[in-house]
Amino acid sequence: MNLAEMLTFADIGQLSKIANHYQCSCNGNSKNELIQSILHQVGRKEFARDYVNQLSVEDFRFLNSLLFDSRQHYSLEELVACAQNSRFTDDAKEKENPRDVIARFRQSGWLFNGSSQNTKFLFEVPEDLKNRFREVVGQRLESEVNPAGEPVAVREEHTLAAEDLYLFLFYVSKNEIPLNQEGIMYRRNQTQLMDTLHVSEPLVGKGGWRFGYGRTFKSYPDRLSFLYDYAYSRRFIEERNYQLRLASLGELSVLEEKREPLIHLIRFWLKTYKAAIPNLLSLVYWICRCSKEWVTVSSLRTSMDRLIKPYYYDTPASIFEERILKMMLHFGMISIGENEERERYARVTAFGKLAVHELQKGLEGKNARQV
Repeated sequence: MNLAEMLTFADIGQLSKIANHYQCSCNGNSKNELIQSILHQVGRKEFARDYVNQLSVEDFRFLNSLLFDSRQHYSLEELVACAQNSRFTDDAKEKENPRDVIARFRQSGWLFNGSSQNTKFLFEVPEDLKNRFREVVGQRLESEVNPAGEPVAVREEHTLAAEDLYLFLFYVSKNEIPLNQEGIMYRRNQTQLMDTLHVSEPLVGKGGWRFGYGRTFKSYPDRLSFLYDYAYSRRFIEERNYQLRLASLGELSVLEEKREPLIHLIRFWLKTYKAAIPNLLSLVYWICRCSKEWVTVSSLRTSMDRLIKPYYYDTPASIFEERILKMMLHFGMISIGENEERERYARVTAFGKLAVHELQKGLEGKNARQV
């Protein structure tokens, strides 16, 4: 539902709190006057921009999470968890009570109780506000990145992720691949496999931490572990008796020389990395939005930094570079350029724009089905 509809279902107590929050001048005993005054105030051209500019960084993150959440209804516990995730500091003294955050967003007309018997103890966000504020937040982030000229060198990977997934399956079909006690390919096979792929990576060394980004992330390089995990999840490969083999679906894929649609890989990436980067979808959306033309990677990283929560030893900078930007390059969503001074630029590709559009349609489709 949109804001106007939710206001009609709201009780006069909440309407009065919203009206007071926006300093509306109206008859506080008239529900109709309260609704009209709130809609007039919220409908002002500069309202959304001023609202976003006045948000604290924590509330900005909370708003961002609401803008890209596919749920139509939230329980109080889900909103509390969302608010807690928006507070990045580990110092409990600096953390605001999540219920105060929720109360503040209710007073500003962002959260309403459901209108039916089944949803009256749940919360909803007006769809028109989400769309409007997504546009305003996008404009703000776009204003923070620095445009760049044409690079002298450009790196693009186009459909190479899908090609290398096929080459991985082909390699498994042609070789006997033993697995060690931990179910991992020996380095000799990893090296052989890497020699057949279009994009090579250094093998994982001993020591250091690697967890949180997939089933085999600990043992294989970033891109290879992702391709392996995708093949395993799709049941193209199987690990049996310390051997890596093609499953029947993998055999069929090799026989038909089939390439997986890149959008399937992207959706799996979003799902796999979501535990470590809960707002990954929004970050992908904003990166593509802010790089319609060549922009400097450094300014893009700075703009996204406030939205990236550290994950154990992964800093916002390393998450941006290694877990997001590099993977978007692997999926053909962005191009990376360099100038003569080796400064890096980024620009969304035509496929990247299309992929984000498809992901956004999927998000909106979920909302529509849940109404």
